[in-house]
Amino acid sequence: MTKPVLIIYTGGTIGMVNDPETGALCPFNFDQIACEVPEIKEFGFTIDSYTLPEIIDSSDLQPQLWKDLCSIILKNYDDYRGFVVLHGTDTMAYSAAALSFMLNNLTKPVIFTGSQLPIGKIRTDGKENLIAAIEIAAAYDQEKAIVPEVCILFGDKLFRGNRTTKINAESFDAFQSFNYPALANIGIHIHYDYSAIDYTLRTEPVSAFCDVDTNIAILKIFPGMRPEVIDAVTGIPGLKGIILETYGSGNAPTNKVFLNKIKEVLSKGIFVYNVTQCQGGSVEMGKYETSRELLNAGVISGHDITTEAAVCKMMYVLGKYKDTNEIKKYLNNGLKGEISPKYIGF
Repeated sequence: MTKPVLIIYTGGTIGMVNDPETGALCPFNFDQIACEVPEIKEFGFTIDSYTLPEIIDSSDLQPQLWKDLCSIILKNYDDYRGFVVLHGTDTMAYSAAALSFMLNNLTKPVIFTGSQLPIGKIRTDGKENLIAAIEIAAAYDQEKAIVPEVCILFGDKLFRGNRTTKINAESFDAFQSFNYPALANIGIHIHYDYSAIDYTLRTEPVSAFCDVDTNIAILKIFPGMRPEVIDAVTGIPGLKGIILETYGSGNAPTNKVFLNKIKEVLSKGIFVYNVTQCQGGSVEMGKYETSRELLNAGVISGHDITTEAAVCKMMYVLGKYKDTNEIKKYLNNGLKGEISPKYIGF
């Protein structure tokens, strides 16, 4: 008999139904999931569910949830074919990116999904998302998972988790991966892009590193930004890293005040990670004069990483490594497919 799939419910719109007495939205009991989505009975294998003791709105997300999810997956790893994580959409890209870094030697699918409308609504997108996520979580070819990655499934696309960004608050196609192709397109059939899926041979047992370091901040450059803004961010006690969101291909102001502030930050041993504000494209430090100064100062390029992945990667790297050169090396290079291969080794 095919091993079952485990659904892990963290909260979010997908798990909501109308209370018949109050009319308010409230989470339904996922032990009764077959009643809400009877179609899953057609799969022919067991689907178990686990609801967190305290479900959360995804806008209240804290890294403790990532640790809890890793613990649940590791504890149940041998008993299930794959895992479906139901999560609110607002911070789903952060959670998927975080687990992609924290889980090591993964050989089974971990599929994040959710919905824009509650699963109890007539026009909900939750049922289709859930059904497709379960199917992909259980999809194997000769005892090997077809998608042994942390992914996000939404609408008609399956994306690598650490390549994905939420782009729309209303559309059913709420997520996009601008710098990496979809791992699967979902229509009448599920068409996998096998060339895009990570099939790196895993010989060590699955494990997780969960001691992430949250002493980071995001500094988004904008026209007219006052020096005091940089001071406010860099003056945070215990700060170890900054995600610097720059223009275009990694460009920033060339005025001495700004550059001196960045150099001052770097002199304190704080790592500065350059990512683009654009949804697509890459940081190419040194291409223009406006980014050459950052490169010369010691700012690290994030290449074509998303901001969500950069945040989670920096937390992971700062937590795991203490040597300055190691931290720079792992930030600058790809760990779990979050940076395109053509940039590896820069």
